[in-house]
Amino acid sequence: MTSNEQTREQAISNVETEYHEINSKNAWPILYQHIRNECGNYDYTCNESKKPQNKILNRYRDVAPYDHTRIILQRGVCDYIHANLIQVDRAHRQYILTQGPLPNTVGHFWLMVWEQNSRAVLMLNKIIEKSQVKCHQYWPLDDLEPTMTFGDVGLKVDYVSKIESSDYTTRTLRITDLEGNNDSREVLHYHYTTWPDFGVPQCPTAFLRFLADVRQSGALDQNVGPPIVHCSAGIGRSGTFCLVDTCLVLIEENGLNAVNVREILLELRRSRMGLIQTPEQLRFSYAAIIDGAKKLPLDLSTLESSEETSHYDEMNNRSNSSLERDDEPPPLPPPRGESLTRSMMADLSPDTPTENDELNGPPDKPLPSEPPNHTESSTGTKSIANNIGDQNVDDIAVPDEVTPDDISNSSNLDGKGGEVRRRNRERNERLAAQVREMKRRQKETEEWQKLKRSLFTPLTISIGIGIGGGIVALSYYYLYMRS
Repeated sequence: MTSNEQTREQAISNVETEYHEINSKNAWPILYQHIRNECGNYDYTCNESKKPQNKILNRYRDVAPYDHTRIILQRGVCDYIHANLIQVDRAHRQYILTQGPLPNTVGHFWLMVWEQNSRAVLMLNKIIEKSQVKCHQYWPLDDLEPTMTFGDVGLKVDYVSKIESSDYTTRTLRITDLEGNNDSREVLHYHYTTWPDFGVPQCPTAFLRFLADVRQSGALDQNVGPPIVHCSAGIGRSGTFCLVDTCLVLIEENGLNAVNVREILLELRRSRMGLIQTPEQLRFSYAAIIDGAKKLPLDLSTLESSEETSHYDEMNNRSNSSLERDDEPPPLPPPRGESLTRSMMADLSPDTPTENDELNGPPDKPLPSEPPNHTESSTGTKSIANNIGDQNVDDIAVPDEVTPDDISNSSNLDGKGGEVRRRNRERNERLAAQVREMKRRQKETEEWQKLKRSLFTPLTISIGIGIGGGIVALSYYYLYMRS
């Protein structure tokens, strides 16, 4: 065994020992809360995201890009996009983490891909999850309608080909700059389709296959621009991907002293808020790092041919049954920070803090899932029905998108719609039912009191008369006998 292999084994042992210790004490929520509390001390600003013209460009109001690492667009009337550059110099890694594009930010998204010279886009969410739109359809799906044109930024995106895998789809797309000399280049679009919102993949092995494929493409190399990584908010699943990849690079190159998972996550969070959203995602990250470190260097052909299931695969498969119930916010979610806090609340021990201090500043209401589209001009946009078919989602009620005429209506921007009114009405009906039940019980109590009085008052009088008569009779008998 070489020196590097020995130090790698030590690193695995170190992380694995920590994993088992935390797991045995069911302390993932405590560790996660500790990380959140430390990040609460960060004083980074998000001023650009709060500007009036930029507010409608954010999917969630309580997830904002830090000013000091935000991506700045170089052309067009708007230089703002909800995205941060994350650099880990000692791992020779850089990533751009962003939200799932909105209808009015799709052009900005592709402009960022073009300007940053990114080799790949890594999409870790579905278009629709649990009946909610989590991302706009921003890429051409197939050769039936192969082109999307974005006149606001002077770009065209063409479908080239795709490869289907069990957990993800790899598409090759071509971006053409319509404002220059019609320069074009190909970009890979990796779409991971089996990773639930606020949850984790079915097993580390499937995730590691995805990571190995991305690495093998050269999308993470230093000679190309940073990959664009996104989910819905661009912090939970996206943060998990970056943490696992970074740690595996450090283990492979530097061994034991380079790997402290908690410190690396805190370092990543200095570039973008809220990375990794649940204790379960943190736990999965450890498991994937341990599993991946044992299989370094990651090789797609080896991972694909391997049939064995690791201890961590089995453990995560067992835990996923509960994640299917708790991995997402309720039908019209509160701010994303509050949603994820609720999802982990059942796992907290009684003495674990439960305050919602995940993100800087007080939580606000989320924007609608899909605000109006002012900028996209597409010659080949798929319908929502086709989106659903592409993602294998069954029986989904597709929410209506806000029309351009609604942009001036603040109630729409505040997320107040028919669904909110329905929920308020249902809540009021429940309260009214509770009041009616209380009145019914009170009435029953009063009637019972009346009944008791009507039954027992005559009986009490009769008993009193009987006792009094008995006493008189005894007294008479006693006096008669004496005489």
